[in-house]
Amino acid sequence: RFFSGLEEAVIRNIDACKDFSATVSTAFGPNGMNKMVINHLEKLFVTNDAATIIRELEVEHPAAKMMILGSQMMEQEVGDGTNFVIVLAGALLKEAEDLVRMGLKPTEVAEGYELACRKALEYLESCACHEIKDAKNQEEVKKAVKTAVMSKQYGHEDFIADLIVKACSSIVPEKQMSFNVDNVRVSKILGSGLLSSEVVSGMVFKRAVESDVTKVENCKVAVFTCPIDTTQTETKGTVLIKTAQELTDFSQGEENLLESQIKAIVDSGAKVVVSGGKIGDLALHYLNKYGLMGVRLTSKWDVRRLCRAVGATPLPKLTQPTAEELGYADVVRVDELGDTSIVIFKMESSESKISTIVVRGATENYMDDIERAIDDGVNTYKGICRDGRLVPGGGAIEMELAKQVNSFGETCEGLEQYAVQRFAQALHVVPKMLAENTGVKANVVIAELAAAHAEGKSNAGFDIESDSASVAK
Repeated sequence: RFFSGLEEAVIRNIDACKDFSATVSTAFGPNGMNKMVINHLEKLFVTNDAATIIRELEVEHPAAKMMILGSQMMEQEVGDGTNFVIVLAGALLKEAEDLVRMGLKPTEVAEGYELACRKALEYLESCACHEIKDAKNQEEVKKAVKTAVMSKQYGHEDFIADLIVKACSSIVPEKQMSFNVDNVRVSKILGSGLLSSEVVSGMVFKRAVESDVTKVENCKVAVFTCPIDTTQTETKGTVLIKTAQELTDFSQGEENLLESQIKAIVDSGAKVVVSGGKIGDLALHYLNKYGLMGVRLTSKWDVRRLCRAVGATPLPKLTQPTAEELGYADVVRVDELGDTSIVIFKMESSESKISTIVVRGATENYMDDIERAIDDGVNTYKGICRDGRLVPGGGAIEMELAKQVNSFGETCEGLEQYAVQRFAQALHVVPKMLAENTGVKANVVIAELAAAHAEGKSNAGFDIESDSASVAK
């Protein structure tokens, strides 16, 4: 049968989405293959994180762009599962294409899908196989975080999950309701291997210290957003200097002013000065004279985060900070990892609001990938704080939902029943992709899983470890 006009447009759109879905579906799961993506700036990414692949690919087709919007929404809301969205959308469209070719109208297919989706969400409520009650219980939480990391960094999941859980549980508030993902920072430092990575409660900056002091303990921290330098006046003025004495007096006046400003900071009890701008040479001289540590940060976001970490108020002018405006850190010291000098603001005794995972690795590319895995793990932790229920993995939940939706489809009347049953078929795509990416015959796995679920083993999923078409319980 030949399609023309509207139907042809629908099928063309579906084809574009199927192609796009096929591109990322081979990166799905722990055995998913890495992709090499070169973006418009010629930067190379080697990753199997679908969110990154999608972000860096240039997709022109409007229908495929809509799938991307869907998966980006998932990324914003949950922080992971981008590939799942695209794989499932691709499968649903593939089934929809068959229905359209059979003669159903797109609206009828959509109605059937809506029906099936609502039903699947109802069933989902009763499918939880485990619940995490306490987000501070590291052993409990680690199980959940590990699965998120596993699909990105298979083989290192235990170590990375440990880092993530340590970093998150040290800063989660007592109520456990709100967890800000931005409070777990990642600092990537070249050299050594992944297993040298560690968690620091506080902040780590890849910079050197400006002043001579390199270590201060139990110190108060003053944070300025302005440069620490001789103040520039608002208006330009002309000063006529006639004698050498006048010149000396003039510069002496400026020096005295700056010295009094620095001395005021010392008198407030601060031992560390952080500046969002540059630290001038003369100011640096006085910082060293009074034994202050001077740290310069280039990013205003970093200044904000540091203020949150040490509990300081950022000051816009070089004024004497009050006791309330000063922050506190247990240790501020300079360290060297590999050949990178870093400044660490450490909180040991006091509750830190921010923790940093220092990632070590041989190449930038590798560390970027680790950072993405950590990001997914931290988002999973955030999800646990919201709702601690977990469902079985390895395609088990999808097979169970497919079974339930299929039997619901048989009770439907009219043309919707075809769409409902095709929705159930599409859910099989998850275990199918896991099996295909592992190199196992997918049809055999699906058949075995379907048989196990028919027997009532609702937690049966595909077992990646066994590498054969066995069914994990």
